[in-house]
Amino acid sequence: MTPTRSNNRGLLLTLASFVIVVAGMRAAQSLLVPFLLASFIAILCAGPMRWLQSRKVPAGLAVLIVVLTVIGSSLTVLILVGSSANDFSSALPEYQQSLRTQTLSLITWLQGMGLNVSTTLITDYFDPAKALQIAGNMLARTSGVLANAFMILLTVVFILLEAAGLPDKLRAGLDNADASLKSFERFNTGVQQYLAIKTLVSLATGVLITLWLLMLGLDYPLLWGLVAFLLNYVPNIGSIIAAVPAVLLAVVQLGPASSLMVAGGYLAVNLLMGSAIEPKLMGRKLGLSTLVVFLSLVFWGWALGPVGMLLSVPLTMIVKIALEVNPETRWLALLLGSETSQTTPAKNA
Repeated sequence: MTPTRSNNRGLLLTLASFVIVVAGMRAAQSLLVPFLLASFIAILCAGPMRWLQSRKVPAGLAVLIVVLTVIGSSLTVLILVGSSANDFSSALPEYQQSLRTQTLSLITWLQGMGLNVSTTLITDYFDPAKALQIAGNMLARTSGVLANAFMILLTVVFILLEAAGLPDKLRAGLDNADASLKSFERFNTGVQQYLAIKTLVSLATGVLITLWLLMLGLDYPLLWGLVAFLLNYVPNIGSIIAAVPAVLLAVVQLGPASSLMVAGGYLAVNLLMGSAIEPKLMGRKLGLSTLVVFLSLVFWGWALGPVGMLLSVPLTMIVKIALEVNPETRWLALLLGSETSQTTPAKNA
């Protein structure tokens, strides 16, 4: 067999394996999504848990303290935002009807000014009220996933307990355990740093948006702050998606002038956090190209639903960090990144 034919067969086998894996992910979406959420929570909790263990706190007690903190934070968010989400879902038809009325009034005004605007085209393809409906549906589907909170937290506990003994298991089971542990440690540190910084920046974004909307008097500021926090995990596109329902609601409730102030607040916060603070904290080497961000959003959203969209960039970043660790695949990490050149992990260590 010639080398070319052998390479082609290997490529076809890789593509076929990829298709099978993706089909399996879609089929197991209801099981995979809670597990991925639990994994990300566990990664975020690993840092505080390690800090507690360094202070001579036993592993079981450290896990209990961290999990109780997560439960307390989650309950606080649910109490503050849960009623707002329910009220918004109940009032959604009224908001949609009001927005359609204002849209038709705008079309009539434009037609009176001599512009040939098709009412049917606008209402069928560019209906702003549908954006509010999409936001409501996404909130409902995300709430459905969070209904498995007990199972997610239980999985987090087991992951944290298992992580404590993982190094010893690797040393016992691998021939070249030290090299494998170093690679795993670089990967684990990179993922923890990325998720920790991204979470802090997203939290600051959500708080600033909430305060701004509260000052303007927009309904459900805590809800839109939570949406801004979640969608900030999706750079570039996420901030735009988060702003759309809040701006449309401002048009209905506060009027066009105040809606411009709402949009300006979103723009200012995201420029501050996304263009100034986050790159300084994150480092340019951890960036993803804009095309990769968009493609990952489409792919993971298609494979895992709305939660997949929220986790799309963190999942892709984990793949990129894993590729950076291995010298043979570092070129793939460079293709995924936003820089034309980057420092290797070995030099950063």
